[in-house]
Amino acid sequence: MQNLRLVLLASGLAFVLPITGYAQSISDIENLSPEDRRAYMESMSPDERAAMREKWAVERAALTDEERAAMRAKRQEIQAERRAKWESMSEEERDIVRAKRQEIHAMRREQWESMSDEERAAAREKMGKRKHGGNGDRQRHKGEDSDTPE
Repeated sequence: MQNLRLVLLASGLAFVLPITGYAQSISDIENLSPEDRRAYMESMSPDERAAMREKWAVERAALTDEERAAMRAKRQEIQAERRAKWESMSEEERDIVRAKRQEIHAMRREQWESMSDEERAAAREKMGKRKHGGNGDRQRHKGEDSDTPE
């Protein structure tokens, strides 16, 4: 009987814990450090992330103009802090950051080049929807399939 209770408790927690990710609000996520935020988002399944984005979109739509202005001001403050941090770095530290960025870029390039044409088309579609909210009227970037030469 004790084992049955433990199994039920564990399976109940396994069911409930993923749902707790949906309960996170924008402000809860914003309060995390960048590393913690990245780890939290990577721990979620693609479906959980999609549900989270939808929830955040609803939250953003419900914000007042003052709240939106406050969010913009906070983003600008964060950008200013990042700029100040960059400017306070030594050249050696900047070189390390640049090398890390180049490594990530090379890894993404390698991943892209290993994709089939169908996978690339799906990735372009997905990025277009992410960047432009599903706007099918977006202008094509250079290098993409286009009927008109640029």
